Amino acid sequence: MKTLLKNGRMVTKENTCHQVDIWVEDKKVFAIGLDFAEKDFDQVIDLKGKLVMPGLVDVHVHFREPGFTYKETILTGSQAAARGGFTSVCAMPNLDPVPDSVENFQKVQEIIDRDACVKVYQYASITEKLRSEVLTDQVGLKAAGAFAFTNDGVGVQTAGTMYLAMKEAAKNNMAIVAHTEDESLLFGGVMHAGKRAEELGLPGILSATESSQIARDLILAEETGVHYHVCHVSTKESVRIIREAKKAGVHVTCEVCPHHLLLNDMDIPEDHGFWKMNPPLRASEDQQALIEGLLDGTIDCISTDHAPHGHDEKCQSFLKAPFGIVGSEYAFQLIYTKFVKTGIFTLEQVMNWMAIKPAEIFALQAGQLTVGSQADIAVFDIDHEYVIDAANFKSKADNTPFTGWKLFGDTYLTMVDGQIVYQKEANN
Repeated sequence: MKTLLKNGRMVTKENTCHQVDIWVEDKKVFAIGLDFAEKDFDQVIDLKGKLVMPGLVDVHVHFREPGFTYKETILTGSQAAARGGFTSVCAMPNLDPVPDSVENFQKVQEIIDRDACVKVYQYASITEKLRSEVLTDQVGLKAAGAFAFTNDGVGVQTAGTMYLAMKEAAKNNMAIVAHTEDESLLFGGVMHAGKRAEELGLPGILSATESSQIARDLILAEETGVHYHVCHVSTKESVRIIREAKKAGVHVTCEVCPHHLLLNDMDIPEDHGFWKMNPPLRASEDQQALIEGLLDGTIDCISTDHAPHGHDEKCQSFLKAPFGIVGSEYAFQLIYTKFVKTGIFTLEQVMNWMAIKPAEIFALQAGQLTVGSQADIAVFDIDHEYVIDAANFKSKADNTPFTGWKLFGDTYLTMVDGQIVYQKEANN
């Protein structure tokens, strides 16, 4: 099928928008220009000046299948990603069974191949069942389709285990992706250790819980030469030591989530599970350090850490609710509204952090919108305001404190390999 996306606006390297028409054919971007003859196309979509970008890339999502399908499935999770303009996502392995063997990995991959409407890259675990000290078969899992290894959801607690995993991954030219959390420093914490935790009477999570394990891992990464990627950085200390490691030549990359950029612990209004996430919302000085880390290149990309849960289990106290926040369906919109429209970030920077750079980090065939590239395209309406309404979510879950926020940049259209996987309805 030949499709013409007409009257779109694309971001240039000069951070200006110019009008374009995009010719899509055989899953590829065939041409980008102006004034193509509409009669030559099977399908013509008038974008009426909306913003056209490469499909967004999210290196951190939880789709919960197999094992926890009441929270989310690969079908609904991928639909939520498409609703947010994401065309490629990387799914975490905290599943049941864990994709810690070729057999278990293939079971997940079969569901992805059957149900996903966007491109889903599946992580394999670093150790068997996530919490053990037994390393997985990296060679076999790579051959089965794993693109990287992580125990996300828990930190690798033993330095020796992490060292051996890094050494093996370096030999296999694979990345180790780390949820950094020293459990010996948790002390039962459920939110950031600060003034707001004291006011709410809740046990706090030290910043050192995250940063101390990053420091350990950076030394090990330097020793082994592995590509080490840090999940959801949240503290100023983490930013500082990653910056220093990059200067020293350590092969380290990292990500930050929109909620850590937009909120801090003093924004938490009450003891309600929708505000409970891991890492937790940190102090205002941490929030500022994350913004500065993006701007100076210490932080490489923005991910969502889309973590759906059942409604009832999240509508509890911090002490009982699980950690996690959904984020696929409004991540770009939050960043655009709160940072681009206010002049803190440019559209070009956001495109780099949410499409180009995450694809580059893991060598994914994604994040580009050029002639010959895969026709993975996202279109956003940046001229009109809309309200985040969980009733319109494609995800099964609604666990977010952002409900009711007024944003710009609602997703109008998402294409994967030239096929429409999401299109905004007229009444939404």
